[in-house]
Parts: sequence; C-alpha cells; structure tokens
Amino acid sequence: MKRIVLVLAALACTTAAIAQQAYPTRPVRIVIPWPPGQATDLAGRLVAMKLTEQLGQQVIADNRPGAGGAIGTDVAAKATPDGYTLLAASSGPVTISPLLQKVPYDATRDLAPVANVGLSPYILVSHPKFPAANAREFVGVIKASPGKYRFASSGTGATAHLVSEMFNAATGLQVTHVPYKGSVAALTDVVSGDITYALETMAATMPFIKSGRLRAYGISISRPSPLAPGIEPLATAANIPGFDAAAWIGVMVPSGTPKPIIERLARALDTAMQTTDFRDRLAAAGLELDYRKGDDFGRYLKDQQVRFSDIIRKNNIRIE
Repeated sequence: MKRIVLVLAALACTTAAIAQQAYPTRPVRIVIPWPPGQATDLAGRLVAMKLTEQLGQQVIADNRPGAGGAIGTDVAAKATPDGYTLLAASSGPVTISPLLQKVPYDATRDLAPVANVGLSPYILVSHPKFPAANAREFVGVIKASPGKYRFASSGTGATAHLVSEMFNAATGLQVTHVPYKGSVAALTDVVSGDITYALETMAATMPFIKSGRLRAYGISISRPSPLAPGIEPLATAANIPGFDAAAWIGVMVPSGTPKPIIERLARALDTAMQTTDFRDRLAAAGLELDYRKGDDFGRYLKDQQVRFSDIIRKNNIRIE
C-alpha cells in the first residue's frame, strides 16, 4: 500500500511538472483594473499583445475598472493561481490604496510579482508667467511666502498627490493642497493660473509643455528621460539629492502560482521588452521602460510601500 501511495504521489508530481512545462495550453487573460485609454490599460494591452506572440496562446485584455483599481485587482487576487489570470498591476491599487483605505485584498499576501514593465514619471509644472526661471528659483519664491501658494493633484491619496507631498517635504515648502478628479482638471487650473503648480504624469503634462501653456521645472525620476528632452531631474534641478519617484506598472499573478509558470512569463516579458516595437509603444503611452523581475521587483514593491507609507504618515493624508 505504501508503495502504491508513493507511486501515485510521484505520478501526480510528474503530471503537474508536465502541465507547467506545456503552459499555456489555452488562452490567458490579463485583468486591467482601469478603463480603456488609461496608462495601465495601454501598458496592459501592449503586454497582452506581446505575450500572445511569445507564448503561442492568445492573452486577452479584461478591463475591470472601478474603485480606483481595487475591483479589478481583487478579481485577479482571488483568481485560481494557475497562470491563466494575470494582473496589469500599478502603484495606485497595489501600493497606495491599501495604505489609505480598506480594500478587499492583501496585495502582499494575495499577489506575486512577475515583472515590472514601466514607470510613469511626474513633471513639476506651473504657468509660464510664474516668476521663476528654474527649479531652484521656483522653490525660493514659494518658500519666501509660506501658505500663500497652492498645488493641484488628481485626487487625495493619488500617486500624484503623494509624489507632490514628497517634493514639498524635500524642499521645505508650506503650501495648500487642492485635489481634483483627475489630471486633466488639475492641470486645466494650473494652465489658467488659478493654481500655482502641479506634479503630474509625463503623459498628462507633456502636451501642455510642448504647446507652451505650462513651464516644466523638473522631472521626478533621478535620471533625464528621452521622453522629456531638456527637462532636468528634480534631484539636481531643485537641489534635492536622491529624489526619485514615479508610478510603476507591471505584471503580477495570484499568490500560489507555480514558480516555473512565473519564470516562463518573466522570460516571455524579457524577450518582448527587447523589441523596438514594445519600447516605442511604451514610450508613446508616456512610460519609461523599467524592467525588474522576480525578487528584484518584489524588493522594489516593498521599498515603494515603505516610502509612500512614510509620506502618508508625515503629512497625515486621509481619504474621507
């Protein structure tokens, strides 16, 4: 009897191994917890297209928007961990929302990292007539009048809000936060001059910068970006060494997904991201290529959680 049990156990392990090696044998879905056209949606659809090419099975984009990305993230977190449900994950619902409000999933426990795909940097902008020619002058003008100036964000607790508070703290600015429902509304009032400044995504700000309706003072990541030529990193432009912030977009799967499947997906993404087509399409969406896989991506997520938790605590940010 004992021998029969051992044989059956070995057979089960062998069958599972064969299934994982053959993966995938049917279509895969990638849950996108945002509506079509949003940055995570654009990146998620690009990933779906490239994984379809690499895996030999169709990868279907499944938009599940709502609750700031929490609905779709929950769908993916609770899916069967067999490699047939992926998540187009991003900093909002995975890193930030769980720090500010109750969500129906535990991102650390319920989701496993596959690979980061890109970063969405933020650009500090103001009306072109603001009396500062560069970032250091900008900081000097605002610091000279504590409480006088206001900054806009796409909403309380949004990544843009937290990156702005990170900048304000690093430069010692005492300003008033004015939250809006989305980046467009926030930037519209900066363009009109009603609001002094904003730190919003590259995708949202660059059209205004190129048209001359907004002046750019610096970019939030620590290196210059080819997507924002001539715009210096805030770390040097505003003399805040080490300043480096961006929203991340990557691929995750339900926890418990077999490691060989996660590694298969990571290899496929690695290959896809080497192609010119992938890089060009990512850039067109206003995203910086930023590939991190497995443990490296996991460490990055933990670091992001610590950093944003610190910003929330120090600035007493709450969602009412």
